[in-house]
Amino acid sequence: MASHGISRGSGPVVRSEEARQKELQQIETYKDLSDLVNSKVAERQYTAETLAFVTKLLNENPEYYTVWNHRRRVLIALVAEDGQSQDDLLQNDLQLTFALLRKFPKCYWIWNHRDWLLQKAESLLGADAAHKLWTGELQLVSKMLHADSRNFHAWSYRRIVVSKIERLAATNDALQAAPSLAQPEFDYTTKMIKSNLSNFSAWHNRSQLIPRILSERNADAEARRAFMASELELICEAINTDPFDQSIWFYHQYLMSTISPSSPPERLIIQDLTNGERQKFYENEMEYIKEILEDETDCKWIYEGLLGLAEAYLEVDAGTGAVTTKDMRSWLTELKRLDALRRGRWEDLETRLQL
Repeated sequence: MASHGISRGSGPVVRSEEARQKELQQIETYKDLSDLVNSKVAERQYTAETLAFVTKLLNENPEYYTVWNHRRRVLIALVAEDGQSQDDLLQNDLQLTFALLRKFPKCYWIWNHRDWLLQKAESLLGADAAHKLWTGELQLVSKMLHADSRNFHAWSYRRIVVSKIERLAATNDALQAAPSLAQPEFDYTTKMIKSNLSNFSAWHNRSQLIPRILSERNADAEARRAFMASELELICEAINTDPFDQSIWFYHQYLMSTISPSSPPERLIIQDLTNGERQKFYENEMEYIKEILEDETDCKWIYEGLLGLAEAYLEVDAGTGAVTTKDMRSWLTELKRLDALRRGRWEDLETRLQL
């Protein structure tokens, strides 16, 4: 089994008795350390010594989320004491979490603690210092995404970082920073998608930014149509490049959802579409995807995409007959063949479409 193309190994490893005994000793040592930390926290021994034990335990197991709560209690107590350097404690923990993220880039609790640290920095060090720290975080998360462009933890954290920077910039004139990072972040998704099309998080981020981009541009009807055309050109080029990539089809589905008359107004890319225009969009996309189908008859995403477009088309169909029941049945039959494990889903779709 692999994750992002990285193998997890071919099977269980046979260990010697010596290795087994060593592992048992490590487990015992870990349990003793865990008991020690929990005991000291229960006794409210919020000291530098306790913090050191907590650090050691988290280096062994950063997934032990309760210990991160212990760490925050100790840090708050140390900051409140006279003679403790707030900045030193903050920087030490930022260095700790950075080191841990390099080894465990998909551990929720490390990302959560880093977020907590920087929120504390704002109340302890002021808005200017906090803005500088959050701006540095944007550089850090870019490095993390350079190492693994599909790390959704890093993408989620990036959205938090951007929101903090924007909030601080919007509420503090002295920062002299643009209050919105929507356009730079949109451009960043373009960069990441072009380096790796199979990036669910980049496509998702892009979809979340589009309403803001259009609003901030004060885009009129013509500009919105041009924007939609540009996005469809991007996604159709991606489909042509690799029609077997699921993430691409999800973004195509998102774009088509903004055409639907039932789409929430705030999600619409084009705000004044007529049913005739909607039909034209659906027809053009089906025509393009059918061309791809000629060379990729075993790609289930093509059939699913065509059925999704057909269902949307029927919602606004004025009796043109551009979508036939025969075609839909044929696509559904291929889906059942290519994706037999989800046969129940396709049977439900068959019922819904009255095929």
